[in-house]
Amino acid sequence: MYPVIADFGFFKINSFGLMMALAFFAASWLVTRELDRRGLEPSHMEGYPLTAMIAGLIGSRLYWVFEHLDKFERAPFATLFGGAGFTWYGGAALGAFAVLFLAHRRNQPLWSVCDAFAPGLAAAYAIGRIGCQLAGDGDYGIPSDVPWAMAYPDAVVPTTERVHPTPVYEMVAMGVATWILWRFRDRSWAEGGALFGLYLILSGVERFLVEFVRTNSVWMLGMTAAQVTSIAAVIAGAWVMRAQPGNQPPPTRAKRRRRARPA
Repeated sequence: MYPVIADFGFFKINSFGLMMALAFFAASWLVTRELDRRGLEPSHMEGYPLTAMIAGLIGSRLYWVFEHLDKFERAPFATLFGGAGFTWYGGAALGAFAVLFLAHRRNQPLWSVCDAFAPGLAAAYAIGRIGCQLAGDGDYGIPSDVPWAMAYPDAVVPTTERVHPTPVYEMVAMGVATWILWRFRDRSWAEGGALFGLYLILSGVERFLVEFVRTNSVWMLGMTAAQVTSIAAVIAGAWVMRAQPGNQPPPTRAKRRRRARPA
């Protein structure tokens, strides 16, 4: 593991922070390209990436604290402001709220903004997990004897047991999700929130499955908090893809006859 890439004495370059910066710039580039392609002037979006990043960091930390209230009770300051401990769903929720609030204030079409952000969000997650793997911040999984299991002896949260490298699983899964979203972004159906709905489904399924080999404790109904949130994300994504007017199936003949029947 490489929690610190370079140490200049008075200044350190942490691998996690470096990957977060790269995730931010990669997502900003993808989002800006999509905004331009969708006819939403990128100049109107000045401040959005930075707002999303700040709100995302706050939200991801608060969600992680919610998942680890025992640590917060023992050391509240260190839990809130320590170098490790971020949960993607909290960041995505608060970041999305901040972005949509600004989009509303600037009279931007909200669903188009959401669609434009979808590939960038997936890419940011994948790159962020590279940071988790390099830092070994405790996001790894349960002990395992699979051939690719590994130990994290020099990590921020060290372990000498061979465990599931769940950051690698998520990096690969969300890398594939990024490719899918980018590949289908210009399809006729990927409008009106449908692409964002697909992002919610892909990210929800990925996180739900990987939680089975994570170390997170059960929260309710035999599932972790992340799994419950994942189910909500999948349901929301399916509803968005189905509910948007442009994504409705054409009416059947019977329905067309009923609509044509005079009152």
